[in-house]
Amino acid sequence: MNAQADEDYETLRISIDTKATVNVGRYSRGGRSRGLKAVKALDHDMCSKKKLVPGGILEPVTGRSFIFFGTSHKTSDFIIDGLWLWWEERKQELCRLKQLVINVDNGPECNGRRTQFLLRLTEFADMTGLCIRIIYYPPYHSKYNGIERYWAGLEKSWNGYLLDSVGTVMKRAGNFFWKGFRTVVRLLDAPYVKGVKVCGDKKIDLENRLHRSPALKWWDISISPKTVYL
Repeated sequence: MNAQADEDYETLRISIDTKATVNVGRYSRGGRSRGLKAVKALDHDMCSKKKLVPGGILEPVTGRSFIFFGTSHKTSDFIIDGLWLWWEERKQELCRLKQLVINVDNGPECNGRRTQFLLRLTEFADMTGLCIRIIYYPPYHSKYNGIERYWAGLEKSWNGYLLDSVGTVMKRAGNFFWKGFRTVVRLLDAPYVKGVKVCGDKKIDLENRLHRSPALKWWDISISPKTVYL
């Protein structure tokens, strides 16, 4: 499916994932940095912490990357709001698109049973006019998701610095290049509630919008838009 998507001019494949929460403060991260003096940092993080939740979207073929940081919880709504930010950033250059193929793992916020995630994607399809196809990696195979290698590079690049403020985290992420492209960074400073679900008749209506693969019911899901984007 990935190979077919990459060969189709009217299809774009993206890789989406969230990463472990970043503790904002003068904490040692075990990295290396050039300088005349060693960076002084706290070796324990027992004091109260400000945290940022990283989410990311990678276009594996070109290497373009988009990172969004949240100040609340890691939820389905957080991921889709990040997807909307990415689309606003890229839609002018991607006006030819008819289909978006999304690679994700089976995380609790975005798996094939997470109704809120699937509902928000149907809304995204309707608003953009794009056909959406979600291709999941099997359990314990998320390392093959393209953005995982991006995360490893980003962490290596900033671990030698003190991520002591939100501005510093944003700057370090924005200064990271991947395959020749500078990372685009945005902040999602909004509250997100955990455990939001679609129930009852709305769940039935949602399931009727989903085209699940007979062979891979939970790992290959397509969504067709109701409306055409103007």
